[in-house]
Formats: sequence, structure tokens, C-alpha cells
Amino acid sequence: MKIRTLLFVALVVALSVPPVSAQLNSASQIVAIKAGKLLDPETGKTTANQIILVEGNKIKEIGANVAIPAEAKIIDLSKATVLPGVFDAHTHLCMTVISKRDAGNYYFTTLLDTTGYRAIEGVANGMAMLQSGFTTVRDIGNAGNYADTDLRHAIENGWVQGPTVVNAGIIIAPYGGQFHLQPEKKDLATPEYLFADTRDEMRKAIRQNIHFGAKVIKIVVDDQDYIYSTEDIRFMIAEAHAAGVKLAAHCWTHAGARNAAEAGVDSIEHGFRMTDEDLQLAKKNNVTLVGTEFTEKLTGTEQHRIWVDRLRRAYKIGVNMAFGTDVIDALPGETRGTLAIDYIQSWMDAGVPAVDTLRAMTVNAARLLGVDKERGFLKPGMAADIIATPENPVEDIRTLKRVSFVMKDGAIIKQ
Repeated sequence: MKIRTLLFVALVVALSVPPVSAQLNSASQIVAIKAGKLLDPETGKTTANQIILVEGNKIKEIGANVAIPAEAKIIDLSKATVLPGVFDAHTHLCMTVISKRDAGNYYFTTLLDTTGYRAIEGVANGMAMLQSGFTTVRDIGNAGNYADTDLRHAIENGWVQGPTVVNAGIIIAPYGGQFHLQPEKKDLATPEYLFADTRDEMRKAIRQNIHFGAKVIKIVVDDQDYIYSTEDIRFMIAEAHAAGVKLAAHCWTHAGARNAAEAGVDSIEHGFRMTDEDLQLAKKNNVTLVGTEFTEKLTGTEQHRIWVDRLRRAYKIGVNMAFGTDVIDALPGETRGTLAIDYIQSWMDAGVPAVDTLRAMTVNAARLLGVDKERGFLKPGMAADIIATPENPVEDIRTLKRVSFVMKDGAIIKQ
């Protein structure tokens, strides 16, 4: 009941404040940020004493000698490091598993929580992600009956604050999805999954998702004894790409990951049991790995060890990777944002250099999500998605857990 009350309060607060777009229109449209250090994650280079001029929702100019207009609002970050907002390429904003109520099983969560309630959860979780510096996310399914589309629309229309959302709609899967059903209760996976076992069903499921607002297609390859073949996956990739969207593939087993890597999906999600051969094939076929390397507090020591080992091997082989978390749990004293940013610990445990972790959290993710012409970089003409940290993340990436400033589309979210 406490969590339901908090979500209700979050919604009331969000709706009692004028829409973000209205706030921007009533405030100064020009902001000058004085950056003590400016970090470019793509190159890893840091420059000192830069000025970022923001006009409306975009970056207008960056440099050491930028003229600050008299009417500009000045943000003094001269003692901080400024960088682009970070990405989480594997989120489920419209789902929160309550461990005591759901026994840690999100199947029960889907049975107990309505789509409307989950949309409200999405608002609260999205606000929490933004507060932690995540300005863009890919919401990868498990959102009931398209709550993710409604959340995206609400954010885009300025009714609630949240990250830019690239959403997947309903997950497409072989019969049963990720659940084990009963013959008497065949519909208990609805609307969580669209079962698609024939080519006609696959095509229809992809088109239904796009019709109802999906911006990426998510398939489950291998959570049943029967799995999608390489030819099945290639067919769905072609259908998705023909409609202008990418395809992400949930793969937990070696066999599933092998088929997905061979088919050339845009991204493999999880890849828990990927062998070095699987990783080499993913690299060869330009597949991005969104590894969701769970922290020890969420998965325990033994599973964390496996995640870290796979991450270490993927990095050594040179697989392109984007940062993603798959957080769905509620833990005391934590928010969705603090739990997500804590995943940098897994990358540290795997020995991935901070600069490469930052690339996975920014430029790599922006390119995977297809928003790299708009977001993920601090350059003139790009969206003003900007965060600041007390220290330089290249020197100590743990400073990302202490984001002190957040700007999203030119709106100041945290200062």
C-alpha cells in the first residue's frame, strides 16, 4: 500500500505542475552553462572552462569564448564536469516487482497490476531515472496493454517529466512467452506477450506493435523448449526494418544467442550464456550487446560472477556494447534511477575502462536507439540533454552516482 500511495502522490504532484512545455515557454529561452570541465565521451577528451549556450530545447553554441546574451540565465557548473545525459538501453518503466507481494516473480506482478496503474508507475520510474541522469531510455516491453506508448506520449507532450522513451510495445514470442501457462488459463500471458509461431503471426505482431506506437520491436528467442530459428529471426528483422524500426532479441541461452547473432539482430539483450564463439559471431555481424549485467545486490554473488565474466569476455573480444539494466525490482531506500546507475559497478568489476563504459552509456546507446542525430552528444544543434557530476567520470566513474545537475531538452530538472 505504501508504494501505491507514493505512486499516487507522484502522479498528483506531476499533474499539479504546469506541463514542462509550458514551464519552458514561461521561462527564459536562453541558458548559459559555465562548465568547469566538458567531457566528450566519444573521444574521452576533457576541455576546461567551456560555455554551453542553450536556446529553447537545443544546444546553440559551445566554446571557451561564447558570448553570453544579457538576458541569458546563467548556470554555474565551474566546479563540475559536464557531459551528455546517459542512456539505459534496457528498461521496464511500467513494471515494478514488489518482492513480498509477488514472491520476486513478475508473472504475479502482471496478474495483479492493471495497465492504468502501470502507466502511473511509468511516470514515477521515469522521473526517478531522470533525476539520476538518464535522459534517454529504451523501454523494452512488459508494459501491459501499451502503457509504454502512453507514457512516451505524455512525456513528449510535456505533461510529465521523464526521459526520452524509445518503446517496444508488447513483446513478441513463441507460444507461452516467458511464462508457463495452464490449459484452463491460456490467456494469463495477455496482454504481456503476442504469441507468434508462423510467419503470418510474426508479421501481424510486428505490424500491430507499430500501429499502437512501438518504436522498436522486441522478441523473445529462447525462454521455452522451442526457440526461434535463425530463419525466423531473419524474417522478423526484415519486417521490422521495412517499417523503419530496429529489432532487439531477448536471449538467455547459448542456442538462442547463437541464432540471434547469426541472424544479425540489431541487439542481443542479456546474452547470459554467450560463449566466446557467440560473441565473435555477434561482432562479425555488427550486433550490439545490451548485457544487463546485474549487480550483486539484485542477483546474488554466483550469478553476478557469470554476468561479469561474460562482460569481460565481450569487452576483450571487442563486441559493440550499450549500457542496459533490466531493473524491475523495488528495494528499500532505492529508486529506479539509483538501482540503474549502480550497474556501473558490474562494468568496474569486469575491468572495463571508464571511458569505454561511458561510450556504452552515451554514444553507443544513441546509435543503437537511432537517436544519434538528435541526442547523445554535446554539439550545436543537438538536444540539450546535459548532466553534471562532482568529479570527472573518466577518472572515477563512480561519480555518476552523484549527478548534481540534469537538463532535459533545455528544461532544468535538477540543480
